[in-house]
Amino acid sequence: MKRELPKIVTDFLVYLTTIRGKSLRTRKEYEYDITLFLRFLIAVEKDLEITKMDEISIKDVTIDFIKEISLEDMYLFLEYCEMQRSNSAASRARKAATLKSFFKYLKGKRRLLDENPADELETPKIGKKKPIYMDQQEAELFIAGIKKSNHYYRNYSMIMFFLNLGLRVSELCSLNLNSIQDNILRVVGKGDKERTVFLNKACIVSLHTYMEKERQYIQGATTNDALFLSQKGTRLTRQTIAKIIKQINQDSGLNKEKLSPHKLRHTSATIMYKNGADIRSLQHILGHASVSTTQIYTHVEDKEIRQVIENNPFNLLG
Repeated sequence: MKRELPKIVTDFLVYLTTIRGKSLRTRKEYEYDITLFLRFLIAVEKDLEITKMDEISIKDVTIDFIKEISLEDMYLFLEYCEMQRSNSAASRARKAATLKSFFKYLKGKRRLLDENPADELETPKIGKKKPIYMDQQEAELFIAGIKKSNHYYRNYSMIMFFLNLGLRVSELCSLNLNSIQDNILRVVGKGDKERTVFLNKACIVSLHTYMEKERQYIQGATTNDALFLSQKGTRLTRQTIAKIIKQINQDSGLNKEKLSPHKLRHTSATIMYKNGADIRSLQHILGHASVSTTQIYTHVEDKEIRQVIENNPFNLLG
């Protein structure tokens, strides 16, 4: 069924991108969550088959319908997501955040609600997962696993950018030839926020080699501004880069579980932190709005914590 949204939902999604500066990807996630929520409520109200949710139209949903939504409806929806759709705590937490944002907009920005039923909505607790990243030795093994294929120089340069600069995969995909001036890289991050980072020797040398030995020979290289090109001369996609990372992971023999471009960002931040980078500098390099987000990326091993305690000068007095 062709998805048709009520105007109030469309207005909210436009507000997200134009005022809040959310990416189109984030906007699509919000649209999906709200659409699923409204379809669920209609299915419950009309006693429709939950298995046929995708066939339910929400185009006629009005503000009067939304005014009847209660906190209990939201918890019922989250329970449905957990029990029937097997959503993880993280996925349900995202849906809860979407609902809180949507209803806050309706009451605070549009003044369409007298009360916000999502005010007291609690977010499902997300258990701490063991972070996936590579240590220095594993990262070196991973780099050595880049095959001497047709795109060796491109892949090697991309890995240098990931591991030295901690880029997001979307940021790497969007890099253009004019993103680089001398040894300065201009990166457009989340919410179209721009930051500059300095290219170190590893990035500069690998990029120069890629430009000289590979990029100029790719079809369409003179007409496409994208820095990293596919065999067909098009801009690389997130999915393609994820496949490249997966292949290198296998070829290297490392076979690190669930290694992705985002885990390379974790690896870069962790290694920089362990080699003396301060948290504020890392915050700028990674493009985080809050330093608390940066701290998630800087993992310290138990053995390192133990060593710090052992090295405390007062320990010598014992």
